Amino acid sequence: MEETQTISIMGCGWLGLPLAERLVQQGYTVKGSTTTPGKLGLLEQKGITPYLLNLAGEEVSEPALEEFLQAQVLVLNIPPHLRSDGGESYLRQMHLLLKKLLDSPVSRVLFVSSTSVYLDLNRVVTEEDIVFTEQQQPDNMLLQAERLFREREDWVTTTVRFGGLVGGSRQPGRFLAGKTNVPNGDAPVNLIHLDDCVTLLQRIIEQDKWNSVYNACADGHPMRREFYTAAAQALGLVPPVFEDMPKTEFKLISSQKLKDEMAYTFIHPDPMTFFS
Repeated sequence: MEETQTISIMGCGWLGLPLAERLVQQGYTVKGSTTTPGKLGLLEQKGITPYLLNLAGEEVSEPALEEFLQAQVLVLNIPPHLRSDGGESYLRQMHLLLKKLLDSPVSRVLFVSSTSVYLDLNRVVTEEDIVFTEQQQPDNMLLQAERLFREREDWVTTTVRFGGLVGGSRQPGRFLAGKTNVPNGDAPVNLIHLDDCVTLLQRIIEQDKWNSVYNACADGHPMRREFYTAAAQALGLVPPVFEDMPKTEFKLISSQKLKDEMAYTFIHPDPMTFFS
């Protein structure tokens, strides 16, 4: 680790905050952004230099954003909320950030993405299968955002496509509890625990695994029916009722590349233990 290395984390929420804490503990200088004024004190208490930045707001403080980007590494961790407007607002935010990033000393970008960028191919899916999204959904907002940062020569980017995020405040037993006619009960789940998310991002930075794309999901892929029923019961909630479907559309995400290149062993390899 460079002694003067500064890491800026855009988005100190469910994932960004524990990552920032971990990196502070490892001796890095960490800057963290939040859209919530009341959270600034919390970040400061944890040794994180806080910045109030809302790229979706009508007015973004350019001096604050420029100061925030005075770093060697940027961890870009902004949930896209694609359902609200199809991702158009998210893509606008990414273009704004990209413009400011060009005038910054940032040389490495760690882009937190999602396995939702892959199509349901009804088989094991690897990083190379993004070609099908590129062919069939070239306007996919998340794919476009990834490209914005990965295809620049001004810095090197590593993209991590996480599966469904579980752990901490995200209790899977609440996701589908009490719902009926839930589809795809026989589809495998692609999930990852918060502990693994934080550790993987830390390792990428420490091992200088740049200019790469990694899928990141727990090794186990139980069926949705099995997983969400057990997760709801573990919390004493009404389990979901799944619809009987003649055909199940699915993808089973492989993290083999990540495990091979980083010699990584998942802390929580079996999703069925996430709630036990």
